[in-house]
Amino acid sequence: MSDMTTTFEHRALELGEKLPLVYAALSKYAFRHCIPISAFVLNQGYAPFSPFMNFGYFLRDAVDRDAVRLANNSFVAACSEIWVFGAVSDGVLAEVDMAHSQGKPVRYFALGEEPAPGH
Repeated sequence: MSDMTTTFEHRALELGEKLPLVYAALSKYAFRHCIPISAFVLNQGYAPFSPFMNFGYFLRDAVDRDAVRLANNSFVAACSEIWVFGAVSDGVLAEVDMAHSQGKPVRYFALGEEPAPGH
């Protein structure tokens, strides 16, 4: 039986600093950029929340899409800023509108070539 007084050690427990959370908003047309976007946000000193990294594209419809939208709305509320990457879709526009109504800063970043909606 293990001694319950033993202290668990892990490198993560030594890192006491907290990073501000950033909601990384992007349209489905920029999906292929979600990993580089998350790396970019981390390299800027922020903790990224990327809906596509967390949910893919609506969890392949394994749950009702409004459940994913509600979760994304909750993340917008929890993050300190919203950063928009690439073209602004209707869904991204809704997230930007929420951020503005909550008084959160919104920043915009261009991406490389993206297909036009519907292609």
